Amino acid sequence: MKIGFKASALSHSGAAVVFVLAERELSASARELDRRSKGAIRRAIAHSRFTGARGQVLEIMAPAELKFSRVVLYGLGKASEANELAFEAAGGEVTRRLLASGEKELNFFCDDLKGAKIACGEAAARIAYGVRLGSYRFDKYRTRQKAEQKPSLKDVIVACEETAAAKAAFKPLERIAEGIFFTRDLVTEPANIIHPESLAHECRKLSSLGVKVEVLGEAQMKKLGMGALLGVGQGSARESQLVVMQWQGASRSSQPVAFIGKGVCFDTGGISIKPAAGMEDMKWDMGGAGTVIGLMRALAGRKAKVNAVGVVGLVENMPSGTAQRPGDVVTSMSGQTVEVLNTDAEGRLVLADALWYTQDRFKPQFMIDLATLTGAIIIALGHENAGLFANDEQLAERLLGAAKAEGEGLWRMPLSDEYDKALESPIADMQNIAGPGVGGGSVTAAQFLQRFVNKLPWAHLDIAGTAWSKKDRPTSPKGATAYGVRLLDRLVRDHYESK
Repeated sequence: MKIGFKASALSHSGAAVVFVLAERELSASARELDRRSKGAIRRAIAHSRFTGARGQVLEIMAPAELKFSRVVLYGLGKASEANELAFEAAGGEVTRRLLASGEKELNFFCDDLKGAKIACGEAAARIAYGVRLGSYRFDKYRTRQKAEQKPSLKDVIVACEETAAAKAAFKPLERIAEGIFFTRDLVTEPANIIHPESLAHECRKLSSLGVKVEVLGEAQMKKLGMGALLGVGQGSARESQLVVMQWQGASRSSQPVAFIGKGVCFDTGGISIKPAAGMEDMKWDMGGAGTVIGLMRALAGRKAKVNAVGVVGLVENMPSGTAQRPGDVVTSMSGQTVEVLNTDAEGRLVLADALWYTQDRFKPQFMIDLATLTGAIIIALGHENAGLFANDEQLAERLLGAAKAEGEGLWRMPLSDEYDKALESPIADMQNIAGPGVGGGSVTAAQFLQRFVNKLPWAHLDIAGTAWSKKDRPTSPKGATAYGVRLLDRLVRDHYESK
């Protein structure tokens, strides 16, 4: 699909999209269409329940006086609330509706809105960003689609007077979208295609953007003492990997920021095997790693002025004669020992060594890890918010601000010594799950991770409820969401890039 910008002319063919504010207040382009159609737009609104509330859509076949095939009215709500996310949602929602409708051309008409806090050029760029995000489909393995099921939309034009500003604003957004799509593709792929070695190969592709990529195999990790990570993968026929990605967009002396991802490419639970129902979803237990990989692509693609490190621990958690057993004790890279009471609490073992390796080697400004870590976070927060655990107030506040700005739900969760005590083991430094009857499974998992960060500013995002969605959203069709790519890119852009 091609996306372009042109000065507003209202003379295109295909479908037209114009905006309506609350209380049925027409934008300038909507008023012009209404004038040309001799009041047909207002009559259609009058005979509907469409009020211009945010997110409302009214689609009408174009009157004979217009060259368009159809007119789509999109509600923005109050002008003061017409922000970046509102225009992105407009682009995404309308694109999803018309993607396979038979329409080949789609035209958005973006006007300056009195009272809005966003300029026309930026609004146009955000519409285009929403179009790109909303157009995502994963059809790689579909071989029997009917013609009417396939996308028909070929060209999208966003018309506004500030075309130069729109093009400039859209350029970095398109690079971020590429990172998001990369993540969605990786997380959606089945586990027979994406496994530790093949996912490491996908990471190597980032070298074409200037990212330095290193892949550590099991022999190298064994020398480093990564017994926690290696224990998880020892039951699999596939070799575990640790991938280190470095983007240098600032001076060599600039301290890097670091992102760490859990990459369990398939999680059976190991010897503590999961129930069969729903186990197919465990292909996306590498969602945290997928986000880190997509983020590194986005940062490099838009040439972010920051030094960033991405580290992903890639394993398969499989049952076999060589698999880790409940009750085994492993020694992590930090030297701390862990009694493994449940082999299905494996992600924290992978992250323990990845976190220690990252802080020990790179001495970053902060570390943020992402993981589909616990079902408990879904019980607590559902699928609308990821859980945020942090040992640093400034980092936590910045993450919450970035999440709000990008429309990715995030909720602060507690950390405390009382939860930490639940991890005490009778024979090792700690156990990998809390004792019976403790509850707070997502919190005790975060407490476990905190033992491997050496008081460095750190945040843990438990994205088990947000990495995959079973419903369509305007800019994220159901399936892999790439949750966190936007949020973390915004965090870097607002607070950590050199000026």
